[in-house]
Order: sequence, then C-alpha cells, then structure tokens
Amino acid sequence: MDWLQKQMPKIVLAPSFIAVIIFVYGFIAWTTYVSFTRSRLLPKYDIEGTIQYERLFDSPRWDVAMTNLAIFGILFISISMVLGLFLAILLDQKIRTEGPLRTIYLYPMALSFIVTGTAWKWILNPGLGLESVIKGLGFENFTFNWLVDSDMAIYTVVIAGVWQASGFVMALFLAGLRSVDQEIIRAAMIDGIPTKRIYSAIIIPSMAPIFLSAFIVLAHLAIKSFDLVIALTGGGPGYATDLPATYMYAMAFSRGDLGQAASSATVMMMVVIAIIVPYLYSELRSSKND
Repeated sequence: MDWLQKQMPKIVLAPSFIAVIIFVYGFIAWTTYVSFTRSRLLPKYDIEGTIQYERLFDSPRWDVAMTNLAIFGILFISISMVLGLFLAILLDQKIRTEGPLRTIYLYPMALSFIVTGTAWKWILNPGLGLESVIKGLGFENFTFNWLVDSDMAIYTVVIAGVWQASGFVMALFLAGLRSVDQEIIRAAMIDGIPTKRIYSAIIIPSMAPIFLSAFIVLAHLAIKSFDLVIALTGGGPGYATDLPATYMYAMAFSRGDLGQAASSATVMMMVVIAIIVPYLYSELRSSKND
C-alpha cells in the first residue's frame, strides 16, 4: 500500500507524459523525417536527401514569407516592448485611474487573434473603415489603403499584433517595476537623482530578465503567427503577407505538397530553437550562480 502511494504521482502523470511524447515529440520527429522525402499529397518514406530544402530556399514565396517574418518580427517585438514599457511606467506613477486603465490595456489580450484580425480588417477596410470615416468628415483626399496595397499590407499585421500584445507586455513590465527594491529608489531620490535618471540607470537595467522573457514570448508569437494573418489579410494581396506559418499551411492543405510543408515547419522549429536555447542557457546559468 505504501508503495502504491509513493508511485501514485507517477501513475497519474504517466498518461499525459506518454501523450506528450507521442503527439508532440513523435510528430516533430515524423515531420523532420518527411522533410527529407519526396512526399506530395501523401507521405512517402524513402529518404531523398535535402531536395525539399533546396526547393524551399529557391521558392520566391518562401523568400517573401521570411522577409515578412523579419519585418513583422522586428517591428512587432520592438514596438510592443517600447509601448508596453511606456504604459507600465505611466501606471507605475500611482495614478487614480490605474485599475480601469490597466483593464483597458489588458483587454485586447483576452481576445483571440482571429477576433483581432477580423476587427482590424473592418477598421482598415478602405470602403468601410478608417478611410471611409475620414472622408465622410470632409477630407476627400485622405487615403489609407494599406490593407489592399501589397507593399504595405504586412504593416497592417504589425498594427493589429501590437494592439493585442502591448497590454500583455505592459503587465509584465509593471510587475517588474513593482518588484524593484523601493529602498534603492528612495535613496536615489534623497540623493537628488532625477526621476528619468532613476528609471534609466537603476530600475530598467534591473529588469533585464523580464525584458528577456517578454522578448521570448513575443518572438514565439511572431514566428507562429497564422490566425492573425488569415483573419486580417488571408495572406494577400496575392501572397504579399505570407508568413512561414501560412506558407506551411498553404503547402500542406492547398497545394498538396506535404514535403514542402514539412521542410518549412522544420525550418520554423529551428528558428524557435535558436531563440529558446540561449534563453534556457541563461536561465540555467543564473540559477547555478544563485
């Protein structure tokens, strides 16, 4: 009976552990294997080398997807972090309306990316949204047609993404600001150090782990962005707003090219690993030092 009680946690966790091994790591291994085959509509299991990766990197559509990922990722992460930090510093001033403002800023994160994309599709629609409203106010020459402009459409994805994620980043930074040792801040104020200097030289540098955590979360959101693009632009005009996730979906379910989908998924996984591993290394190193 004592043996059963000791083993009970392992018995309870065993089904979940087995499911993760099979349906997460098992399918990752299967996808990687398929990426080295000539699979089309159905999987084939004869290894053919790196032909799928050669096709992938020769594909103009994949080049567009990776360029868009770079544009979206850099702007999405940097603007969300800057805006989130600004909002967190604003709320850290102990203003009376902190509660309502915090709720307003956090509300977009409660929405799914599908809802966000659909809402911004209405807002940015030239015939129904912002452009139509401004023209209705008498500004007939006003235009804001980024949603249907192949060169600017990716920036509408940035706008919608930042709107949704900046409140979450604000919450992270606000928690970090509130965790800073108040004795250090009081000592700096007594010494006559300006508030801006206190934030730039004391508070913000002490929040480096939170900045890293926010970066990891935002980078993960950027790399796997699919539903936001599908709801907002559908990957268009044409494939002007394709991201690796939408490219993978198109290859798997629209083109019936399973090998290309698998190779693009593997490349995405490598990008995620390249971001996550240094983070895990820094966390493990800091824990050892502690």
